[in-house]
Amino acid sequence: MADLAQLLEKTSRTFALSIPVLPEPTRRQVMIAYLLFRIADTFEDAAHWPPAERIAALHDFNALLSDYSRAKAERLSAAWADRDVAHHAGYRELIAETPFVLDEFFALSPGAVAPIRTHVIRSAEGMASIVARTHGGSLTLHSIQELKDYCYIVAGIVGEMLSELFLLDRAPLAPIAGFLRERAATFGEALQLVNILKDSAVDASEGRSYLPAGVPKAEVFALARKDLGVAGDYILALQKSGAPRGLVEFTALPVRLAWAALEHVEKHGPGSKVSRPEVFLIVQKLKRALDRGEAAV
Repeated sequence: MADLAQLLEKTSRTFALSIPVLPEPTRRQVMIAYLLFRIADTFEDAAHWPPAERIAALHDFNALLSDYSRAKAERLSAAWADRDVAHHAGYRELIAETPFVLDEFFALSPGAVAPIRTHVIRSAEGMASIVARTHGGSLTLHSIQELKDYCYIVAGIVGEMLSELFLLDRAPLAPIAGFLRERAATFGEALQLVNILKDSAVDASEGRSYLPAGVPKAEVFALARKDLGVAGDYILALQKSGAPRGLVEFTALPVRLAWAALEHVEKHGPGSKVSRPEVFLIVQKLKRALDRGEAAV
């Protein structure tokens, strides 16, 4: 029998660290939402598949979200797994367990199902449009605006969905709802830009050039720092409004890790990573700050 927590651990180091600190029922909602986004991401990233097959898989996945059929989910997931959709073992297992993840998703409250479904479908549709731009096995972005559009599809929409889950059934956060929604997409963009800068060498080797060739890399670094500042404002708004500690910790940890990763890439170039001991120290510093009632970022 599949286990949601195990699937999470096998598919994301960062989220496996941060999701467990969330309060219930948000923890379970976000865990399932992450796995759904990860399924869609796996199709987008399947560069060894022809674009038409990746687009078809994204459309079929959206169809399952819109009109769920367990039998259809079992048939499709088996076909995706048989066609070796991913080289990553955790992603392959997740694709094979798509029916289980969807069963757990539709068992959530209607208030949670609606925003998750809407935002996953929007993101998957956007991913299909990105895959459609792949030519000769490569994808190239040409401007900062195209980069921002890409980041919105794969991460900004995630930020918007998370904000809706944070606000769900939390009346004390209602006064800052507008503030959070205005900054949610930028929060997601910030984290995605850092990932793109960090992974640019690997992406390029696999035919994905997200960093526009005619744009100085310093401009992308500057945009990432600006966006991380907005993400910090988002986190502090949650903290000052008395949001549950888990929401504050969940949002603050990836931002602290992103700042550290950005510094590594600036000093050592693409591919450099924050070490596990460094991650441990960042986690502990955040927990101590929250214990003392200090600013999370």
